Amino acid sequence: MSIFLTLASLFFVGSVLGWVLELLFRNIVHKNKKWVNPGFCTGPYLPIYGFGLCTLYLLASLEKYGMITNPLLNKLVLFAAMAVGMTLIEYIAGIFCLKYFKVMLWDYSDQWGNIQGLICPLFSFFWAVLGALYYFLIHPYILGALDWLARNLAFSFFIGMFFGVFIIDVCHSANLVVKLKALAEENQIVVRYEAVKKHIRENFEENRFKYNFFRPFHDEHSLEERLKEMREKLEKLEMRSRKARKSEEV
Repeated sequence: MSIFLTLASLFFVGSVLGWVLELLFRNIVHKNKKWVNPGFCTGPYLPIYGFGLCTLYLLASLEKYGMITNPLLNKLVLFAAMAVGMTLIEYIAGIFCLKYFKVMLWDYSDQWGNIQGLICPLFSFFWAVLGALYYFLIHPYILGALDWLARNLAFSFFIGMFFGVFIIDVCHSANLVVKLKALAEENQIVVRYEAVKKHIRENFEENRFKYNFFRPFHDEHSLEERLKEMREKLEKLEMRSRKARKSEEV
């Protein structure tokens, strides 16, 4: 099997499993009461995890070329390299959307040591743990799985279908982000992607409308109206907090 088909298969698996992991993480760890479709795309996949799994595979494959003789130290360096690699992917994707589209896909501003709210030590540590889990639980079996895929070429057709749907989805989502960029520049703000989706869902449920999980931005109101609502809501909260601080000072 060519390296291209190998990486394409890993991208597919990583994107889908990453979407599931992110969905459960947000609901269980962050205790979100409402299920919100995570990520940039409409479908059940997160490209950043697809690129991440490909990176983990390539780094783990380079282990045999390592110059460190101590096995334990060699693995620690490998896991650190995996954490750095995943963090770089996260930062590059985040800074591109923030600087070019004025859209913040995620926000670590409340985490210690964060850089521009896009990366932080805590999540870099999580990436190292994820890399270790991949190394011990998945990587040893990947070669066998890829050999099976090589003997079942129908799966290659399935991978091709996935990328066809994925590219259409990315184009659709990019069009939405371009609209958000125009609104952000007009109002001189940074749009927090996940916050907008959460706000739309809350409004749907308050009005007892049926919410479409896989179309989080499908709304009878325009994005401009929703952003205006969010700004007004934040301004009210800020005013309340100011009043509370003044009353405490008195």
